[in-house]
Amino acid sequence: MLKYDFDTVHKRHHTGAFKWDEMMKYGVKEDEDIIPFSVADMEFVTAPEIIDALKHELDSSVMGYANPTDSYLDAVCSWQKTRHNWNAQPEWILPSHGVVDAFFEAVKTYTRPGEGVMLTTPVYYPMYDAIRLTGRVLVDSPMLNYGTRYGIDFADLERKASDPDTKMFILCSPHNPCGRVWTRAELERIADICLKHDVLVVSDEIHADLIMPGHVHTVYASLSEEAANNCIVCTAPSKTFNLAGLQTSNIFIPNPELRSKFLASLKLSNTNPKCNILGYRACEAAYRQCGEWLDECISVIDTNRKVIADFMAREFPAVKVYDLEGTYLLWLDFNGLGLDYREIEHINHYEARLFFDEGYVFGKQGEGFERWNLACPTRYIHEALERMKKAYSGR
Repeated sequence: MLKYDFDTVHKRHHTGAFKWDEMMKYGVKEDEDIIPFSVADMEFVTAPEIIDALKHELDSSVMGYANPTDSYLDAVCSWQKTRHNWNAQPEWILPSHGVVDAFFEAVKTYTRPGEGVMLTTPVYYPMYDAIRLTGRVLVDSPMLNYGTRYGIDFADLERKASDPDTKMFILCSPHNPCGRVWTRAELERIADICLKHDVLVVSDEIHADLIMPGHVHTVYASLSEEAANNCIVCTAPSKTFNLAGLQTSNIFIPNPELRSKFLASLKLSNTNPKCNILGYRACEAAYRQCGEWLDECISVIDTNRKVIADFMAREFPAVKVYDLEGTYLLWLDFNGLGLDYREIEHINHYEARLFFDEGYVFGKQGEGFERWNLACPTRYIHEALERMKKAYSGR
């Protein structure tokens, strides 16, 4: 029996929630009990401790300018120590409205137009944008696909890192969309390669708290002092506690020279960079009070994964369900159905009423794949699978 409510869903039509309004383009009516499984925010109600903290803030505070307090910074660092055994320091933290903002800023700060930025693909699509839209060059190191699990092609990674024009590696850790939680040994090989070839690592660890049973997340900067001085680590409570709308992220930069450069770059667009006062309050409450909520949330996500995996094995054995080690985003390969990826998208939208993130947005290797957001009540998973069974019957 769970202590917290993971059954209630607040429908978000006409609230500015893109994924909810997008369904309406395909004929889904507001009175239909259908939810989207696409954009990576949760369909769970917010942890009550966070709501209470925000109510208290609204009742007792002035909504003026606010910098992070010592208490806030302590909460952020304590969370890293408690959850990930990393001794982060408050002075390493710089603010950002989001992790995407942060890795865009990092690309602009530490590289020049025409220089190379490396990705292991398929990968979260804004990372491509951070490279292309700023005039940098994509250095693509495709991952090795082992059937239901990906791995890094270290020979290819080192070959491309050794190019003197390759200046940065944006590491997705845990990996979105494939769900990998990189082992310490894998991260150490990455660190060895990037230190050897003077490639700066920007580690996107926004999903670091969402680790499935049996796996352990290793913060990149915790590997060694050398690795810490050659990286920035991007974190946020946004995925963990569904707080993306409060636009509060914490960017750890242990190296003072790199930190100074990042702050100087931030000030070019915002002379006094900070997050908003409610974001600070919600983040602190989450990190101090909501560990139990997170543990229960992970248990629901893991249940949803098992429901899908069991169903596919029984009803759709041609669909490969990838191992989910971290994140709440399940990667599925529909190519075994023998259908073109555009046909799969059409069937899902118009017949099964399923709204995933299409695999092709993560790179060409994602064609025929779907990314399924599992952060929702389990009953919606069961209902979606039955609609899928009906839509694909006879094909």
